[in-house]
Amino acid sequence: MSAPIVLYDTTLRDGTQREGLVLSLADKLKIARRLDEAGFPYVEGGWPGSNPKDIEFFAAARRQRWERAKLAAFGSTRHRANRPEADPNLRELVAAETPVVTIFGKSWLLHVTEVLGATPQENLDMIAESVAFIVDRGRECVYDAEHFFDGYRADRGYALATLRAAREAGAPTLVLCDTNGGTLTDELVAILGDVRASLEGDADAPAVVWGIHTHNDAELAVANSLAAVKAGVRHVQATINGYGERAGNANMVSILANLALKTGHELVPAGGGALSGLTELSRSVAEIANISPNDWQPYVGRSAFAHKGGVHGAAVAKVERSYQHIDPAVVGNVGRLVVSELGGRANTRIRAEQLGHQLEGVIDPKVLSELIKTLESEGLAFEGAEASFELLIRRHQADYVAPFRILDYTCLVEQRAGRELLAEATVKVQVDGEVLHTAADGNGPVTALDAALRKALRAFYPQLDGVQLYDYKVRILDGESATAARTRVVIDSSDGTLEWSTMGSDTNIIAASAAALADALEDAVWKSGAEPRPRA
Repeated sequence: MSAPIVLYDTTLRDGTQREGLVLSLADKLKIARRLDEAGFPYVEGGWPGSNPKDIEFFAAARRQRWERAKLAAFGSTRHRANRPEADPNLRELVAAETPVVTIFGKSWLLHVTEVLGATPQENLDMIAESVAFIVDRGRECVYDAEHFFDGYRADRGYALATLRAAREAGAPTLVLCDTNGGTLTDELVAILGDVRASLEGDADAPAVVWGIHTHNDAELAVANSLAAVKAGVRHVQATINGYGERAGNANMVSILANLALKTGHELVPAGGGALSGLTELSRSVAEIANISPNDWQPYVGRSAFAHKGGVHGAAVAKVERSYQHIDPAVVGNVGRLVVSELGGRANTRIRAEQLGHQLEGVIDPKVLSELIKTLESEGLAFEGAEASFELLIRRHQADYVAPFRILDYTCLVEQRAGRELLAEATVKVQVDGEVLHTAADGNGPVTALDAALRKALRAFYPQLDGVQLYDYKVRILDGESATAARTRVVIDSSDGTLEWSTMGSDTNIIAASAAALADALEDAVWKSGAEPRPRA
């Protein structure tokens, strides 16, 4: 039986090179802990020779217990002018006290001569002496052959010589890096095959584990990683969610799911908990990194198993796997039917049931589907505002009574020289047979309208004080109409536990905002299950 595929995570080092991604020391420790809990055997923590934060990370990591992961410190070969024992970078790598050290060296003569300013032989000596320095100090050494595929194309013999230098110095793992991310899959496999045949054919040479490290500049990072595994690679480097410089790295989430679900390879981390927790891992790392999760990410995205087309929805309602390549629950995700003008009655009925609403005796699914298509033609979009979809159903119930009703409102915005912008709103609202007239100001008309409406409703529904409007999106639907264009507004709300989205559409942005705002607060009332409380 072939050796297992070992997954080496480099989110905390290579992933942090993504533009806009900044991790604090606490963030890095949290992510490292999550990766350890998920069973990753290698977690690359950073480059201690490059910045103080990574030195602090390894110092903090030494005080923690790691159940499964071996931490790796990352760094370069020695400077061409230094002896290994005097090289600050190598000294910091050893001082990190990690069981694994990953050294990268130059494979491409362009970098050797024009970037490092070294001779080809000097670079080979730098690789060999740096690897030996790490190995002699009892560390497991992973050698990353940077720019290997570019270097192979430029000078095959020299690229192979760099690998031999690392192997002969004691590196047990040799990783071929597609650093510029531009190698096509067929070429990558051919080069990998030639490399293995060349080095494994050397007489009396020590055996090595072959690794792969790909970038996504040609959108082939995952495909290239999987092809490399098929060609004999047993060590795969990647980052959670594909975070990384430029177009990113290979996506560890997709690699893990593909290998576990679609190949017969033994995998470390194995399936089981690592697989069932994959969606949560992906989203928690995104949350810690303060990056919005990619809803369309394969396997773990919110829309990865969402079905919008009516034909798809009807089929999935009968046989779930008819339009899904795996059961989403296997990776901790869920399937969804999207309510929209493209969906049919099956989408509408099943999505209503998923949200806890039975349509029987309320409204015929076909009628509701047609109503949705009509409303979406007028600018609404229920697929992004499920709370408004729920309210649409609720308002067709025979016993529906609105918890409040806005009778009229006014919004004024005033800008005078030497004064800050002032927005004021007045609202007349009816609650439980009583009409209240309130006013409030804010830094904009929607904020003022929200404040005025809450002021009126607070006496009857005090639970609305806990509701926050945390996002506000505006979309111009027919830009050719310029300032007369129809506008759709979506408001995202939360009570600290639940989140929901509502919408409004109008040629007047304030009217669209008022509709979305009213729906947000009405849905909050229904979610709390409260009856209006009489005013004192």
